[in-house]
Amino acid sequence: MEVKLNHISKKLKSTVILDQINLEFRSGVIYGIHGRNGSGKTMLLRMIAGLIHPSEGEVVIDGKVLHKDIDFPQSVGVMIETPDFWKNYTGKKVLLTLASIKKVIGIKEIEEVLVRVGLDPKDRRSIRKYSLGMRQRLGIAQAIMEHPDLLLLDEPTNALDKSGVFMAEKIFREEAERGAIVIIASHNMQDLEMCDCLIEMDAGKIYSMEGI
Repeated sequence: MEVKLNHISKKLKSTVILDQINLEFRSGVIYGIHGRNGSGKTMLLRMIAGLIHPSEGEVVIDGKVLHKDIDFPQSVGVMIETPDFWKNYTGKKVLLTLASIKKVIGIKEIEEVLVRVGLDPKDRRSIRKYSLGMRQRLGIAQAIMEHPDLLLLDEPTNALDKSGVFMAEKIFREEAERGAIVIIASHNMQDLEMCDCLIEMDAGKIYSMEGI
């Protein structure tokens, strides 16, 4: 897979949120987007996910222009901002419900991904009884469960303890080795130490890009 951002800008009224972004992402690489809160990181992920339209420029995914040739990336896993699920559901039921949309995975894969993120598939507690860390783990599970070609993660290690951070980093590396494009946005540089390529962002602009 290849994702290209060509001269992307986004304005909300008179405020410039993204300013002439030109980037290319390719399969098998973990990209880190670093910047303070309000720098435009989350808006950039939303743009790539097809959740917002650019004011200028275009997002091209495998040669297809987003919002012109396709409405959304065809194979994408997204975790943007704090995960929010149906609070009266169990974690397993949440994933089963989400999986019913595309119908590409079943209960076996869902149980496997819960174990992979450190959650118990047999846990009958509702989401309202989950800790913040457990909800974050479930958020990662829903993003990766369908083996997407493109993985967009906003502050994915937020609320995770040390073992949870290690688990998340291991999963993200495995996803890249599988061939996915992994894009992680964070204000914390420690969250991005695993990345093959680091992009520095501020005030809606790209200031530097180091690595691959």
